[in-house]
Amino acid sequence: MAELIVVRHGQASFGADNYDSLSQVGHEQARLAGDALRDMGWVPDRVITGTLTRQKETLESMGFRAGTPEEHPGFNEYDFHDLLHVRYAGDVPVAVKGERKTHFRTLRETIFEWQDGGIVGARETWAEFETRTGDALRFATKTDARRVLVVSSGGVIGQLVARALNAPVRMMMEVNLQVKNASFTRFVFKGDRFMLSEFNATPHLEFAGRADILTYS
Repeated sequence: MAELIVVRHGQASFGADNYDSLSQVGHEQARLAGDALRDMGWVPDRVITGTLTRQKETLESMGFRAGTPEEHPGFNEYDFHDLLHVRYAGDVPVAVKGERKTHFRTLRETIFEWQDGGIVGARETWAEFETRTGDALRFATKTDARRVLVVSSGGVIGQLVARALNAPVRMMMEVNLQVKNASFTRFVFKGDRFMLSEFNATPHLEFAGRADILTYS
């Protein structure tokens, strides 16, 4: 069986004008993630990211940019800014934008509504998100490579886990909210078989003195 490790990008710039870039902590998380894979002797023979800056910066800080990394937009996160904008008709409450607990509670509710066919007028429907993440998975696994590294985002990882487990639709978001920055989620695959092997592992962030760099956004 071949292996696919999906790494969530490092901490992005929550609350900043440009969310789509890594914070200083995010770069350090990514560096430690890359070191951990090399220490385990796990060096990819195929590397893929989405097209988002925070995903590309994570890969660069991991130190796996030898050659030309591939890109697939199906590994991009859903556009949560757009979903919230549509839900609130362009007037997103200040608390939703700036308070973490309020933001993620509201986001969870918004994704559930989106999955149910709501949030009409958003740039992407839930069905389109399902389709493109499925396309991205096929792109990554229809390969002769034995070790595939993907840098993606929490919502995509949640969807891939739910798909591998044949879980109810709601499970995507419940998993999404648990995914730590720079964590490893490992799948094994062969042909059409695609199975979850390890979820949300952060051995590189769990040493004494590193508690302050374990983050979820």
